[in-house]
Amino acid sequence: MGTFHQVTYAKPASKKGGAAPVEPKALLGRPSNNLKIGILGVPNIGKSTFFNALTNSSVPAENFPFCTIDPSEARVVVPDDRMNWLTAHYKPQKVTPAFLTVIDIAGLVRGASKGEGLGNAFLSHVRSVDALFHLCRGFEDPGVTHVDGSVDAVRDLETIHDELLLSDMDTLSKVHQEYEKVAQRLGTGKTGNAVEKKKRDDFPTIAKLSAWVEEGKDVRTGDWTNEEIEVINQQYLLTAKPMIYLVNISEQDYLDLAKQPHPVIKRIQDWIDIHHPGDLLIPFSGSFENQLSLFEDAPEEKEMVLEDASKQAGCKITSALPEIVVKGREALNLQQFFTAGPGEVRSWTTRTNTLAPQAAGVIHTDFERGFIMAEVMKTDDLKELGSEAEVKAAGKYYSKGKDYQVEDGDVIFFKFNVTNSKKK
Repeated sequence: MGTFHQVTYAKPASKKGGAAPVEPKALLGRPSNNLKIGILGVPNIGKSTFFNALTNSSVPAENFPFCTIDPSEARVVVPDDRMNWLTAHYKPQKVTPAFLTVIDIAGLVRGASKGEGLGNAFLSHVRSVDALFHLCRGFEDPGVTHVDGSVDAVRDLETIHDELLLSDMDTLSKVHQEYEKVAQRLGTGKTGNAVEKKKRDDFPTIAKLSAWVEEGKDVRTGDWTNEEIEVINQQYLLTAKPMIYLVNISEQDYLDLAKQPHPVIKRIQDWIDIHHPGDLLIPFSGSFENQLSLFEDAPEEKEMVLEDASKQAGCKITSALPEIVVKGREALNLQQFFTAGPGEVRSWTTRTNTLAPQAAGVIHTDFERGFIMAEVMKTDDLKELGSEAEVKAAGKYYSKGKDYQVEDGDVIFFKFNVTNSKKK
């Protein structure tokens, strides 16, 4: 068969009775498939050690506050069992997995929003990413200094949140003043150029947004309309970014998690439940993951390390990194679609709510420009039934048009035509 895609889609609303299609919920953030997630936290909590383990790279991890000045960037393979199955099924000549782009951002300190600790530069790095791994220190080590003199994970959480919120307050204060002046000058009349009229029309949303952050609330926690989200996305606000909390604990504490709760993890979870209910917390051990990363080219030795750790813990121990990468992708509202055949199995990335023509355009602009239809089957159906022919025989091979919203877990063959000649 030709080119395949795994796609995420939502079923279009029924048109029976004249019902109008439901408009997809707009997403906060850049309308891009090439999104980045940053590792954020105060200095000396294990950000670079985590980044090194995640990417098997060699970013400096020295014991002083501003070891990482310029952000380090790497692409991390997204674990996907469906991709593994398709590869085993088609036995292609080439395999191209999906990647998650991860940025190691230097540590933020209290006062960063006012320029402390090179804060302005660091906040610009935060602004450049699309979601955040908020790393917290849950280990005691007298050999690793803390910028505030003592280890207190909740205090560190609040430091970071306060600085991000203060930065957004400052940004919105300036925007509010600018838009308000334009709105007052133009009133409801027809004067003013297109840019000024847009500022006037956007002012109510800016005012609502300013009041929200002044109450100490993150932008991402608001229930915004699609029109408001369009305005918000133009401001590049720090608290609009999705956040996943990662707690870096010692190797021994990580192995003991099944036996007893960790007090720092509980404190952080309690804080999240109060301030950001529903946000995800994932514990891991930077030192343990760093040790495992040394055996990436020796899988048998890596498995021995995991077996020894499991015996010590009295339960199965695995790396936390695959879950962290997958949850990072989900936080960015990203999904995968595959092209699959004997020549290549490839995983492509789109955002949720992406329509089929735009998903096709991720492969090549000609696919979007000349889009005819998408022939779709679910990866699970292909796996269960064993072949494309059996999927068709079972009535689970679908032809979809331009209003089809792609969905994570599908295999799609795009038909397109950009000339009058036949295209596959």
